[in-house]
Amino acid sequence: MLQSEERLRILVEGIDDALFVYDTAGRILDCNESACSWLGHTREELLALRIQDIDAPALAKGFEERLRRQFAHGRYSYEGLHVTKDGRRIPVHINTTVIDYQGDKAILAVVRDITDRKRAEDEKRELESRLRRAQKMEAIGQLVGGVAHDFNNILTAIMGNVELLRGHLSQELMGDDPRLIHLDQIEQASLRAASLTRQMLAFSRRQAVKREILNLNHILTEMEKMLRRLISKDILLELKLASDLALVHADAGQIEQVVMNLVVNARDAMPDGGRLTLETKNAPLGDSYVVRHSEACPGPLVLLTATDTGCGMSTETLERIFEPFFTTKPNHLGTGLGLATVYGIVKQMEGHIKVASELEHGTTFEIYLPAVDAEASRPSPDLPGDPSLIGSETVLVCEDEEAVRELAARFLQGAGYTVLTAETAVQAIKISAAHTTPIHLLVTDLILPDMNGKKLADTLHATNPHLKTLFVSGYTPDVIAYHGVSAAGADLLEKPFNRRGLLQRVRSALQMR
Repeated sequence: MLQSEERLRILVEGIDDALFVYDTAGRILDCNESACSWLGHTREELLALRIQDIDAPALAKGFEERLRRQFAHGRYSYEGLHVTKDGRRIPVHINTTVIDYQGDKAILAVVRDITDRKRAEDEKRELESRLRRAQKMEAIGQLVGGVAHDFNNILTAIMGNVELLRGHLSQELMGDDPRLIHLDQIEQASLRAASLTRQMLAFSRRQAVKREILNLNHILTEMEKMLRRLISKDILLELKLASDLALVHADAGQIEQVVMNLVVNARDAMPDGGRLTLETKNAPLGDSYVVRHSEACPGPLVLLTATDTGCGMSTETLERIFEPFFTTKPNHLGTGLGLATVYGIVKQMEGHIKVASELEHGTTFEIYLPAVDAEASRPSPDLPGDPSLIGSETVLVCEDEEAVRELAARFLQGAGYTVLTAETAVQAIKISAAHTTPIHLLVTDLILPDMNGKKLADTLHATNPHLKTLFVSGYTPDVIAYHGVSAAGADLLEKPFNRRGLLQRVRSALQMR
């Protein structure tokens, strides 16, 4: 008998799981060495405790009911938390069995450390959560792409007709006539709507990047009214713009998105009001700075700074703010993509971003962009008699949206072109076959109800090898590429377009070899 008990003791002490024996009151009657090692207690210390003393406080409250179930069921299994002598919490899985211990009923509990399993489960849940958020953002991106197409058609019609109407009225009215001012307001609202569409597409990463020479001051000035509406009335927005600011080579829509994200973050950090300052200045970085910041490039830079007086961030938060999906905001307020997108845009423009923050003392974002020695992009004057916009060729316009089709025809006819129009691809093919003189250019929407524009162009080209093609689309670049056309190519005009944009691309397409 003594030999059997000794062999049992050797087996018990040799396993990694913790073993406890406790009575109907929860008093620990016996335990193995693993239990002592896990919890940091000596055997004598554990034998002076009750089993509920090593449970986490929240679990200890329900121990009596669990104890009753353990004795009632004979075998019982559950998960819990055990607390070590130094206060650490160990997630455990517990299997209990009713045994006879020295003539009385007792519980034998086999306790397994499941820290690694719990960590893996937490990581799996986090990955699943990120996947759901990514899928949600993908769905939003697809929705934005579809809405952008319809919205761009509407904006093309609005902006184009405003342009035509101004051309008629400007010959009769003085520059300060209220009717011309109203037209200016409609045009500005349309341009802002087009800008918002670009921002939505950029956010969903479905916008083709179009870099140009820009002055950040111009962008901030144009955005100022919108930004003031975006923040609450108890937040003071101040712009400090350098008068001699250098220029940058960047995408205007992406710059707007960066500013929007920084302003929204600052607003959310100041729920009780405060001050937000947007500042621009020239900031040449020397070699010593580059040595300390390997991601920065030496040379003249333009600095955009956003400083708020909000709640600030802890060191731990600062280390993670550019991680995708990381957010300190409630689930319904943030996706964790705003600053990750800012970081990606700045890096794409070969820039550098710095953040300084302290709890209860606000946050400062510094964005450095390479300066360029050039003139800022400005729209060319749209003169009715501009020789570069005039032609005499025959153009076939195929567009299923009536307002856009008629607008394009008016623009082209006003520039001297002979214009044929078709609502569908089938109509365009019939018109081409019936036309006795050469058709020099096909201007077609890329996606038509009965055939895509690329197939239409190929069909017409088979009988008219010299026919040139200009595709027009309000869809996102990924959809355009799916139909065989590069969004960056010279044969695509994106909606919304204006008179000059259409006429310039028409001449460019006609002159291509």
